[in-house]
Amino acid sequence: MPKVGVLALQGASARHAEALEALGATAVEIRAPEHLSGIDALVLPGGESTTISRLLVTSGLFDPLAERLAAGLPALGTCAGMVLLATEVLDGRPDQRSFGTIDVAVRRNAFGRQVDSFESDLDVAGLSGGPFPAVFIRAPAVERVGEGVEVLATVATVAGRGGEGGDGSPRPVLCRQGPVVVAAFHPELAGDLRLHSLFLAQV
Repeated sequence: MPKVGVLALQGASARHAEALEALGATAVEIRAPEHLSGIDALVLPGGESTTISRLLVTSGLFDPLAERLAAGLPALGTCAGMVLLATEVLDGRPDQRSFGTIDVAVRRNAFGRQVDSFESDLDVAGLSGGPFPAVFIRAPAVERVGEGVEVLATVATVAGRGGEGGDGSPRPVLCRQGPVVVAAFHPELAGDLRLHSLFLAQV
């Protein structure tokens, strides 16, 4: 099984590491450029995307990690990790940087504040075993999907959740492009290893 780095500058990295280890992978905390050596894939966890972006720069990790991702390193980005991997970040700080490895535009906190957190059973394309129990916490959402991006799951907007009038229209919350998978929710909190397994299958 692969050696998977878990970005551990800020945010919920430990639960991702536990999920990966439970599936037989070796999880490695990534805090400095030298920790990237020998990894086969990377997980970018939830947290605060602007804070993580700054820490990536101050730690010296941003540029070497950008090079690895541009060279095809498989990556799973969840919540803030989705923001960091997107080509376009809406409502971000002017100095916020992202890796641009999946052609989507992502809006931060698209479903509201902490009090608006929610759970939803998602039908995920290619995932057997029934709906996936997704946990959304101050979640982003995809507002534009580029060519070559697969939408694997959507969630309907409702009043007070996702804005845009809450008209029930679907918003992408799980996408894949090549070796990169992004989720607006926290699969590590679901008690369900299927999404981590789906990611590892392509590493």
